[in-house]
This record gives sequence, structure tokens and C-alpha cells, in this order.
Amino acid sequence: MTPEEKLVELGIELPVAPSAVANYVPCIQTGQLVMTAGQLPFLSGEILNPGKVGCEITVEQGAEAARRTIINGLAQIKSLLGSLDRVTQVLRLEGFVQSAAGFQQQSVVMNGASDFVVEIFGDAGRHTRTAIGVSELPLNAACQISLFVEVAD
Repeated sequence: MTPEEKLVELGIELPVAPSAVANYVPCIQTGQLVMTAGQLPFLSGEILNPGKVGCEITVEQGAEAARRTIINGLAQIKSLLGSLDRVTQVLRLEGFVQSAAGFQQQSVVMNGASDFVVEIFGDAGRHTRTAIGVSELPLNAACQISLFVEVAD
């Protein structure tokens, strides 16, 4: 099953990829490498589950935000490529989690993103990852994630 077919099977419609709001591009390709800028967990124009994980929101809510963030990253990639079916390998997720003082489960939050990528791409979704705790993120987002993929010509 292709990634596009898997999204349909799961009833997931990718949002329209938003334009950059400053002096950067939301997604770029060089050779066979595509990278997104840091994505946020927007859903219908609002940040999903805003706040610090481990204080204002739970680990489960943070993982849900991470999953939503990856959906937005995939929308950026599809906007650039025309189809997610061109992705041959998900290479890396770089994740930042807005964390309460003493919170140390950033990797559990990022599992929301990692598990979803593998669900969509199968073995081609297995990737390297960082899960870094930070004190603040733009718009009080629970997480921000950049996605790196390899694509077919």
C-alpha cells in the first residue's frame, strides 16, 4: 500500500501546506533530500494541545500534538513533490518538546510522530530522531518537528 493510499485508509486528509511567515522556505529539496522547516501542531488554524508537557498538558496530549505536527510536515512535503508516493525513505525527525522543569519523557512524546511515520510508510518510515526538551516554543506549541526524507527522481 502506498503512503497516499494508507492516509486514505486511515481517513486522514492532509491540510493545505501554509506559506512561510518569515524569511525562510517551509520545505526545500536538494538532490534526493527533502527537508521541512520546523512544523507546529496546527489543526484548523489553532495550535493543538498548547502548553508545556508535564505541567499544562499530559504526555499523551503531547504525543497527539507530535502526530499532528508530522501530518503538517507531510502536507509540506506533498505540496513540494505533488505526491508522498515519491518518498523512498524517511531519514530523520528532529523534535523539540516544550517541557516543564524536570520533565524527561521527550522521547515518549516524540513516539507520537515516529509511530505515525512508520504506520504510513512501513519500513521506509524507520528513521533516526532527536527528542530535545526546551523551555519555550513558538505560539506555546507542545512540540516543533522538522522532517527529512529521501525521494525518488
